[in-house]
Amino acid sequence: MAGANPDDAAACDRGERRRRHRRGAIGAAPGTLLADPTAAPPRLRAIAYDQATFVDEQDVGIERVRELRARGGTLWLDVAGLGDVELVRRLGEVFGLHRLALEDIVSSQQRAKVEDYPGHQFVVVRMLDAVEACETEQFALCLGDGFLVTFQERPGDCFDAVRNRLRDQSGRMRGAGPDYLAYALLDAVVDAYFPALEAIGDRLAAIEGRVLEGVGARILGELHEVRRDLLVARRALWPLREATASLVRGEATRFSADTRVYLRDVHDHVVQLIDLLENYRELGASLMDLHLAATSNRLNEVMKVLTVIATIFIPLTFVVGIYGMNFDDMPELHLHYGYPAVMLGMLALALAMLLWFRRRRWI
Repeated sequence: MAGANPDDAAACDRGERRRRHRRGAIGAAPGTLLADPTAAPPRLRAIAYDQATFVDEQDVGIERVRELRARGGTLWLDVAGLGDVELVRRLGEVFGLHRLALEDIVSSQQRAKVEDYPGHQFVVVRMLDAVEACETEQFALCLGDGFLVTFQERPGDCFDAVRNRLRDQSGRMRGAGPDYLAYALLDAVVDAYFPALEAIGDRLAAIEGRVLEGVGARILGELHEVRRDLLVARRALWPLREATASLVRGEATRFSADTRVYLRDVHDHVVQLIDLLENYRELGASLMDLHLAATSNRLNEVMKVLTVIATIFIPLTFVVGIYGMNFDDMPELHLHYGYPAVMLGMLALALAMLLWFRRRRWI
């Protein structure tokens, strides 16, 4: 549309993405996989490693995945894109993933949770989108003996640091099992929220300065956008708190006791994020109230000035109305200095009223 504001268009696109909620067909059998026509086509990246070897291959096929798994060691298969449910089903057969887990994977509006299935652990969290900083996408991982399969909605993630650590032969990750790799990925997902929330804090600080200075016509709109972004983060982080707590309590049997020590750190970070999130929500609400109060005060000041002006002109209008009547026989009507006398009298009356208003501190 010609003349459309790009910021408004971007906001509409974000709103449309937020309103999309895919649900399974009513009455469908458990484990039914439904394709999402808007989902990105899947790309498979396999990383197989042990203490001595490291293999990193992109765009691999199912047969290559079977070969890498048969080699032993640890296999991390990252699936970016959920547009092919048949491929997801075949991967489920290769790794023995439960049908209900596969259904949750392709239904990408799950809350953060931890499920224990025969042969593997299933964990779902909300990960910040690599393109839209305040959008989230579903990130699911399936942890089993010697493998970790992860699913994300589209390419692009925050795991480059984890992959670089895997390339380091002297690092801890090369000798640890897939449960430690799962911890590292969860830690990266959680840590990615900190810069996003800090950016929101900077936006709130800038808005606060404008509110106190009384400038800015779009303050309410900007505050609404910030509070909406905070709501997106809140929906992602509050369920994640319970999910990480269950991992720390040892309810997830695939995580060793040594790894659960590190998972406590992830849980602590989630708690810190929630505290920061709630502080920003309260600040946003306070700024909105402050802006509305300041706007109301400015309106009251304008109304007070207009009321004073109108009050001064009431008696002046009365005098002018008296002497504006069309009668020939009126007192002082034919005085030689009548006109300047009336004008001076009106000026004196206006000045006297201003002085009285000043003494009463109304102006």
